[in-house]
Order: sequence, then structure tokens, then C-alpha cells
Amino acid sequence: MNKAPPSLECPSCQITIEWSDKYPERPFCSASCKNKDFIGWANEDQRIAGTPSYDDIFSDSDLGER
Repeated sequence: MNKAPPSLECPSCQITIEWSDKYPERPFCSASCKNKDFIGWANEDQRIAGTPSYDDIFSDSDLGER
């Protein structure tokens, strides 16, 4: 009994793909979609929602008080 591989939507373009070797860039449908997603994160166009639970360790604002 052969089961069909699970399917999912590409996070970039939302086309439905199957989770198989046919799509080596999974969960993306192509290298182009994978790169677009990476560029969005690198440019900080995409973020994880919420507020950080720590202070920015690269901020100079507290360094003068020590």
C-alpha cells in the first residue's frame, strides 16, 4: 500500500507541493522562493511577532553607566 507523500504550501508563493525528493528545496517550491524568503529575513522585512525578553546586547546605552 503506497501512501501519497504529505503536501504543504510553499511559504513564499503558497503553491501546493509534496514533501518528497521531487522538491529538494522543501518546504519551498524552488530555490528562487527559498532565496526570496532568506532576503526578506536578512533585510528584516520579516520578523517573529512579540517583544524581546532581553535587552539589546549591542546597545551602547547602558555601557556608560558601568
